[in-house]
Amino acid sequence: MERLHITGGRPLRGTLAVQGSKNAVLPILAAAAAVPGRVVLANCPPIRDVAVTRAILEGLGLSLREEKGLLTIDSAELRGCAPDPVLAGQLRSSVLLLGALLARLGRAEIPLPGGCVLGARPLDLHLRSLEALGVEICCREGRLLCRGRPRGGVAALPYPSVGATENLMLAALGARGPVRVLGAAREPEIRDLAAFLRACGARITGDGSPCLRIEPAILHGAVHRVQPDRMEAATWLCAAAATGGSLRLTRLEPQQLRPVLELLRQAGCRIREGRGSVCLEAGPLRAVGPVVTGPYPAFPTDAQAPMMAALLRAQGCTLFEETVFSERFRHVPGLRAFGARIETRGRLARVCGVEALHGAEAAATDLRGGAALVIAALAARGESRITQARHLDRGYGELVRRLQSLGATVEVEK
Repeated sequence: MERLHITGGRPLRGTLAVQGSKNAVLPILAAAAAVPGRVVLANCPPIRDVAVTRAILEGLGLSLREEKGLLTIDSAELRGCAPDPVLAGQLRSSVLLLGALLARLGRAEIPLPGGCVLGARPLDLHLRSLEALGVEICCREGRLLCRGRPRGGVAALPYPSVGATENLMLAALGARGPVRVLGAAREPEIRDLAAFLRACGARITGDGSPCLRIEPAILHGAVHRVQPDRMEAATWLCAAAATGGSLRLTRLEPQQLRPVLELLRQAGCRIREGRGSVCLEAGPLRAVGPVVTGPYPAFPTDAQAPMMAALLRAQGCTLFEETVFSERFRHVPGLRAFGARIETRGRLARVCGVEALHGAEAAATDLRGGAALVIAALAARGESRITQARHLDRGYGELVRRLQSLGATVEVEK
């Protein structure tokens, strides 16, 4: 999907079931390489990052088969410790194979990962914590060469990095003694990975808290259902709010969306939470804030761009502070093309609502920034084009069809 043509000005109305979580399924797919058995996953989202990860695993010798909505993964023929560098360079989560392959084989050769350009996202937290557990790591010609299974001990993270926490959890599966992770990330995706690994026989406690403990255990195959995507849900809710629509989302966990739901309520939306569902009825929007991103349970950085797009026509001014990624305002020039009033200074952005947005052409620079541009186009009067829309394929499955089901006028331009 390279370019979207959107005719805005129509409220989104209807019901959608939230798909499986991108940020949960990718570490679980990597973890399958560490499990010497057959894994069956339900609720895998139809997104490009999953397709690329599947291709990486097949290149390492794993067998993958999808049938009737279930993905079966068999790692019995795992034969390599070096993922394809071209495929691995397409997504950030490929670095999680470092921990999985260390646990299974005691060695790994990982290309430096790719993904969205959001500013400095160094791997030093991953590498230093693994080295503290006895893993030998060096970098040569753009590849990380890692040797040795971790010994037991303590790995302390100075920042609750989700990726570093996941890599430590996976590497610890092959450790020679108990591993404690201090300063661990607390995101729901961490808990989903832990639930999957426990189903495979792992002995993990403390997930959801800053202190994780992983003890040696014998792993085996398992069946697991991937949790719903809270970031996809946040995007749909922001789109409904921006267009003055009404939306019912099913197959989600409202408690994981608490900061997003509270801000939308403050902005003037009427929200009802049910068991596994959320209903939103948009009203005249007003400024909220400040919106400060941070590690869970704070407002999620992945929801910052969609929320900003939702408030472009709100009465008053909202201040956004981005504390996680230094370049997370790359979508702002695109939003300005629609007539938005946004001032930025470093990690701060001030959004003052305008009476109306107009159609424009803008280029997506990353996944969530691209979603913000789509929301602005849906709320704008007239026709818009979103170029470089391939970024959206990474995290939003069947986006065009699902938008059309809610009444949006959108199509893919070849």
